[in-house]
Amino acid sequence: MLQGSTGSTTVSGHFCFRGDSVRYTAFSSYLKHHFGTRVHKITLDAGLTCPNRDGTKGFGGCIYCNSRGSGTGAAAQGSPIREQALAAQKILARRYGAEKYIAYFQSFCNTYGQFALLKNLYETAVSIPEVVGLAVATRPDCLSPEVLDLLSQYAHRFMVWLELGLQTVHDRTLRLINRCHTWQDFLDGYHLARQYPLLICVHVIIGLPGEDRQDVIETARSLSALAPDGIKIHSLYISRGTGLEKLYCDGRYTPLEREEFVARACDMLELLPAKTVVQRLTGDPDPQELVAPLWTLHKQETLRMIENELMRRGSRQGAKHTGVVSTTP
Repeated sequence: MLQGSTGSTTVSGHFCFRGDSVRYTAFSSYLKHHFGTRVHKITLDAGLTCPNRDGTKGFGGCIYCNSRGSGTGAAAQGSPIREQALAAQKILARRYGAEKYIAYFQSFCNTYGQFALLKNLYETAVSIPEVVGLAVATRPDCLSPEVLDLLSQYAHRFMVWLELGLQTVHDRTLRLINRCHTWQDFLDGYHLARQYPLLICVHVIIGLPGEDRQDVIETARSLSALAPDGIKIHSLYISRGTGLEKLYCDGRYTPLEREEFVARACDMLELLPAKTVVQRLTGDPDPQELVAPLWTLHKQETLRMIENELMRRGSRQGAKHTGVVSTTP
């Protein structure tokens, strides 16, 4: 069990922190509060794939995902996990003064592989000096008791985050973006993972094709009932060579203006539990690959706009949370 210091609580076996310096529970503050120093994620590419790419469930991957699985592409360049991590540590220490790190398996689906391979990847990551946590991004339909038990073994010594891609609760949108799983599939995976001592972060996207503001609110309400430990709210952007680029070029998709994204992000924050840690509030596109919208390149300005909009509303994260939490097994 992770233990916090003043201002923290332990809920359902998980450490929770309620920041008070901003109007939402920021991940950076959460980590600083728990570890007492600056902690950064090291993005790792394990060279894995996804079931909606290799033909198990589909081909092509999600329509917004580039050929690197929204990662670095380091594995394809022959860079081992340890080398990736040590190189990133040097950069983060120099640029941000980071002292501790969370090893983050980001690209593609990082519980989708042979057990022995996954164990070797995780073991390598947690053996790297100054690594205090492990984060594994995956799909909700790629979880097994065997792998969840393996991840749980690290939770006694490290902060372990299981990051589950959902994007939306609407099955019509999940079909359109080629996720090849349903909302029910997500629920099945989420409730399975909740049986293990892991922190769970859910990924959602604002601005998906065909979705309006009410759709985002419905996603937020459904997630609010689950009370995840963390959330990543991504702004949808268009990268070159993706299925989404084709929709955009054909005139079948128009990205959100920044003001509308900000409004929807604030709607979502108001509905989420105050204790849910916000790991991300916008996207990080590669400037060389970005097609649109260009405003997604200006992350800090978008974050300032979200803070200002919450202030204008006289609101904050959790302001409209009902307090009703799902206990469905």
